[in-house]
Amino acid sequence: MRETSLAKLVREDLLEHILKGQLAPGDRINEPDVAKRLNVSRVPVREALRELESSGLVISRKHAGVFVRAIEAQEVRDLYEIRSLLDGFAGAKSAALPAPARQKLTRALNVSIATMREASAQHNLSAYYSENLHFHWLIVVAANSEQLSRTYQEVVQKLHLARLQSLAQVSGMATSIAEHQNINQAIEHGDVRSAQSLLADHVTQAHQRLSRSLTGTEMISTTPEETL
Repeated sequence: MRETSLAKLVREDLLEHILKGQLAPGDRINEPDVAKRLNVSRVPVREALRELESSGLVISRKHAGVFVRAIEAQEVRDLYEIRSLLDGFAGAKSAALPAPARQKLTRALNVSIATMREASAQHNLSAYYSENLHFHWLIVVAANSEQLSRTYQEVVQKLHLARLQSLAQVSGMATSIAEHQNINQAIEHGDVRSAQSLLADHVTQAHQRLSRSLTGTEMISTTPEETL
């Protein structure tokens, strides 16, 4: 039981380092260093690394060690397709909630949109990126499905690796905020079909804008939204 608890502690620590970019795609994770830093044996470190590998965030190479995964373009496309379906499903479930629950959710989404606007005005890209993720997570949580939440987290974490290994930041923040407003209105009105299609399209368009920026067909600026 103790080793299991320690493995969870190590996993959360490593996950935080990966998502913050302190361990970048391609970086080797040194087991002894992690064990020493967290004051644990190497057993929970190995268990944590096995869990991270099973979720697709790290990769073990024989005789070389464990490395933070680099995400290939095809996998990014696949992940965006999956996320589009998941977001659409979460939107439909949320829009079908009873009116009091929808109202509570839309109030929270309005606060999130206001926070994104403030971050945009201040050119605080990190805050904008985090709040954008929070907006979508609010909808996923409202759908009240443990399996959806777990799968969604895994997909978003892998896409975060793709964002870390590419510094491309493309234009479209104003468009994105407008899309968020439309999504929120559809949920508020209980419009299941619109909420589903708007969220799915929002993710699909984000990937398309990112793809154009990476191939040089769209002007690069300083907005991280399309990697979300």
